[in-house]
Amino acid sequence: MAAKAKKREVKIREMRVDDISEVYRLGYRLFHSLEPTTLYRTWDAYEVTTNFNQDPRLSLVAEAPSSRIVGFALGTTYEKESGSWKYGHLLWIGVSPKWQGDHVGAQLCHEMERRMHEDGVRMVFMDAARSNAGALKFFKRMGYGKPESEVWMSKIIQAQPQKKKAAGQKKMGLSKRLRGRRRLPARP
Repeated sequence: MAAKAKKREVKIREMRVDDISEVYRLGYRLFHSLEPTTLYRTWDAYEVTTNFNQDPRLSLVAEAPSSRIVGFALGTTYEKESGSWKYGHLLWIGVSPKWQGDHVGAQLCHEMERRMHEDGVRMVFMDAARSNAGALKFFKRMGYGKPESEVWMSKIIQAQPQKKKAAGQKKMGLSKRLRGRRRLPARP
């Protein structure tokens, strides 16, 4: 019987400013798709920088002994006006394919949940595309359940050609000077 390979160690820590570009590039490799997305949010630099600025304690990285970022997790918390519970949302979690299977995702997830619990969170939400079987399996292993069927729809809209004004056609309406002084009655 072959001996089990030793799991590689990582350090889970808060993201620093210097990590933002590396996290973005890793996320881009993991989440970028040439297909139009039906998700309500897509991966871009704004996702990383906004979360880093708004929730730095919930912007985590997994750092390899070589100091390379091999995983990350971004989360946030919120409270509903009508309730007494505080909720957490695990927005993004990603691990370099070369490090998947080394429990890096689990370590990130556990640290995120620990920090959210310290902040008073009682329930954590996550979301993934129904077609992302790997993510769904991972989150079930992490204890997430009660999947809800959500429908997200998207549409690519094409720019409509602008109608050109006929030669000599004047713009109708009030001059700038008059527009600011009086209101015209609404048309019937």
